[in-house]
Amino acid sequence: MKKFLFFLSITLCSLSFQAQTETQEWHNDMNKAIQKSMETGKPIFLFFTGSDWCGWCIRLQKEVFQTEYFTKWAKENVVLVELDFPRKKQLPEETRKQNQSLQQAFQVQGYPTVHFVTPQLQHDGTVKLNNIGQSGYAAGGPESWCANAGAMIKE
Repeated sequence: MKKFLFFLSITLCSLSFQAQTETQEWHNDMNKAIQKSMETGKPIFLFFTGSDWCGWCIRLQKEVFQTEYFTKWAKENVVLVELDFPRKKQLPEETRKQNQSLQQAFQVQGYPTVHFVTPQLQHDGTVKLNNIGQSGYAAGGPESWCANAGAMIKE
């Protein structure tokens, strides 16, 4: 009986911890990200990545983006968008075209690349993305990465 209660308490504690852990909301649809950015006033975080082949992208995700520190920072400061260029999986055609269009617009030539942008509604109803900063992989962990990013977006 004592063993059962011990395992039950461990299970409840771990479930409670998982419930408290914040999650990240990554968008892959720019229209939804733009709408959310305009509603919240937060800049858009464009993450250009090769998720299944780019070693530096994978390293940036593990060392920075997949940490609780970054998750908390991102939730408070930006709207996350992943623009993926995988080699082993097929993206929906609309997503692939959107990603290529943004890659060309921002002249991304290497991965990982992060652009911080603010959407601005034009008189003709289109949206202009104003580039406010750029980053990529940088050593130093999530605290250092977020401090540099925060300086760019002037949090």
